[in-house]
Amino acid sequence: MKKFLIINGPNLNMLGLREPDVYGSLTLNEIIAHTETRVKDFGFDLNVEWYQSNIEGEIVSKIQSALSIDITALIINPAAYSHTSVAILDALKIVKKPIVEVHLSNTNKRDEFRQKKLTAMAADVIIEGQGKNSYLLALLSQLL
Repeated sequence: MKKFLIINGPNLNMLGLREPDVYGSLTLNEIIAHTETRVKDFGFDLNVEWYQSNIEGEIVSKIQSALSIDITALIINPAAYSHTSVAILDALKIVKKPIVEVHLSNTNKRDEFRQKKLTAMAADVIIEGQGKNSYLLALLSQLL
């Protein structure tokens, strides 16, 4: 069975409340349920570990933990840290599995500072602007 680690960064625990015009009205738990249901609809049986933290060091530690487990790929939505965190970038560079970076919104249509993503330098695939389907597409990109 394929195993995935999905890491979510700051403020994603506030989805549904935070700027629904940008991020949609679903909570992170609703997006997780949507993703897992749709993956099964495609006929895949996966082991997916979801993780969310607002704390940069905890995210770095979780990325480092991926070194000791056998994962198919690491999927990360670093959120605001994608624009600022060299520490997360450096941790991602250590991972020797495919990395997919996800953003619910299209950052290229947003504030100028959101258009540069440091963490994307370590990503093999970047999926953004697909809202609730972003995580599903990230998983499918590593399964098909």
